[in-house]
Amino acid sequence: MASLNVYSVLVVLFLTCGVVMATKENDQIIKENNCETKMGLPCVLEAFTSIFNTGSISNKCCSELVVLGKVCHSALVKRTLQNPVFKYLNPATIIAKSI
Repeated sequence: MASLNVYSVLVVLFLTCGVVMATKENDQIIKENNCETKMGLPCVLEAFTSIFNTGSISNKCCSELVVLGKVCHSALVKRTLQNPVFKYLNPATIIAKSI
């Protein structure tokens, strides 16, 4: 019985470390690439609404999103999905919409 408890603790520890590492990795990518400064606030809000709610994105904001680049875009979406506020969202659906 004690080995089951130790095993459970190790699994939880492993999963927690994985989430923390993923968060650090996304934060590092965002910082190194200056991702948060490459789009204007109106287009950030438009893209966010389009991906995380419902809506479309204008040609102007789509162009800014393209300039942002795939690496920054993916890191920002993944970091947002790690926020507990968005725990009710299906990550697979959000990632598919973000593409």
